[in-house]
Parts: sequence; structure tokens; C-alpha cells
Amino acid sequence: MKTPAPLLCACLLAVASSFPAAGFASEPVAATASAQVAPDLQAAIAGSWRTPANVQRDEYRHPAQTLSFFGLQPTQTVVEITPGGGWYSEILAPYLRDGGKYIAAVVDPAALPAGGGRDYQQRGRDGLAKKFADAPAQYDRAVEVAYDPAAPVLGAPGSADLVLTFRNVHNWRANGQAEGMFKAFYTVLKPGGTLGVVEHRAKADVPADDKSGYVGQAQMIAMAEAAGFTLQDSSEINANPADTKDYPGGVWTLPPSNKHDAADAAKYKAIGESDRMTLRFVKK
Repeated sequence: MKTPAPLLCACLLAVASSFPAAGFASEPVAATASAQVAPDLQAAIAGSWRTPANVQRDEYRHPAQTLSFFGLQPTQTVVEITPGGGWYSEILAPYLRDGGKYIAAVVDPAALPAGGGRDYQQRGRDGLAKKFADAPAQYDRAVEVAYDPAAPVLGAPGSADLVLTFRNVHNWRANGQAEGMFKAFYTVLKPGGTLGVVEHRAKADVPADDKSGYVGQAQMIAMAEAAGFTLQDSSEINANPADTKDYPGGVWTLPPSNKHDAADAAKYKAIGESDRMTLRFVKK
């Protein structure tokens, strides 16, 4: 496999509310029901290169409205934190290719202790690199930054316009890494830059070692504010009132993980993906 030059170089860096949350660390912000979608963003979402299975999940993830709510522009430098298999990369990298810059921030497996998830992170990193290498027309200008989750550095200070993270915060809380990650977001963003967060929403605050995969919305806001961010707006774009959040297997019981008995497939398909908060923060 031949890795595109920008990826290789960057690797060397090695670096409407249905569920209002009580007790916000700041005054509640009015939810934005929808955001106008620019034609060029809609074209990227409709791109023929997108994986069909990923396209089927648009009904749950609402990429057009979500990215519009976060203020995505084609000339921005955007850092996506731990993009996984590249669900959002399929939209962001082509959209930013000509006028902006897409940076995939991935965990550096070498920074992890043996047996501490190193193999898992390496497989994920290799899979994303292959995805990029196999489709240069879409990903040849995508850049990868590898970071140590214990001391994350996501790029030069003040170099990014927008940092995005989708359904990652529960993992960082469980691993004691949330504080460091939010500080890294603040550092890499320019003054006036935006942090966009989508996360599984708990009914109320949950302890750091909670195994459900959900996070309280008030907790989420407090974490960002502790790092210096100001909550600018919230949206119910990704809300799901059918999510009861009380499953034995936590959020992974629901699609797309579907960790449940086969007999319950119809039940959980009817619920759909999790209820999610969608929050936009700004670095003053």
C-alpha cells in the first residue's frame, strides 16, 4: 500500500429540545432546529464515492444539517478527532480538498502501553490510511496527525478553524483523558474558532466510570467550559426521543452496533440510533 505524501509527512508529527439538561454550567442556549445547507456541502454528501452502508445512516446522523450547524466552510482547516472508519471523512475530505484542509487526528498506537489497545488503534489507523490511499481523487490532500491521548497535541497552536468530535467523549471520560483532550482542542483552534460536539446524551449526569456510553449534557458543557470554551448554541438535529437509555448493553445495544439478541432486532431497529446532543462551542 502506498500512503499519500501528505499523510506520511503528517504522520511524522506524531503528535426544539426534547431533553433539556438541568444544571448547565452556563445559561441554556436556544436550540437551533435546522440550518441551511450549502449546495457544495450537499454535493459532497451526495458523492458517489461514499460507502453505501454509510449513506444509509444519514437518516440518523443528519450530516448536512449537523455540519451546517457547526458552520463548516470549504476554506477552513478542520480537525476531526478519531474519525474511526472514516464515516465523516467521506464527506469532509472531498469537501475541503480544493480550498481548505482536512486533518484526521488519530491515536498514535506507539504512545499506548502494550495490551492497552495498541493493536486496536493500529488496525483503525491502517484502515483509514488504506481508505485514503485507495481513493486519491477524494483523499490525496487529507492529512493525518497522530496524538498521544495522555498528552494530546493536534497541530500548531491556533492553526485550526474547526474541531469536530462525534461520539467520543464517553471514552475519554472513562479513560481519564477528557480534560486533556478539551485543552488540546482549545489550543489548536484559532481565536474565534469552533468546537463541534455530537455525543450520546444521558438522562442526567453519569459517573466517569459509567459503562452505558452516554454522557450528561450539563457535564458535557462543563467539560468544554473548564477548558475555556463558551457554549454558543445547541441543536436537537440528532435527538431521538425513542431512545430510553436503559439497555443492559448500554448504547451499543442500539444500531449500528446491535449488541442484542436476534429476537429483539425489530425492537431496536424501530428505536434507531441513540439520542444525541449537538453542541457548538467557540474559543473567545
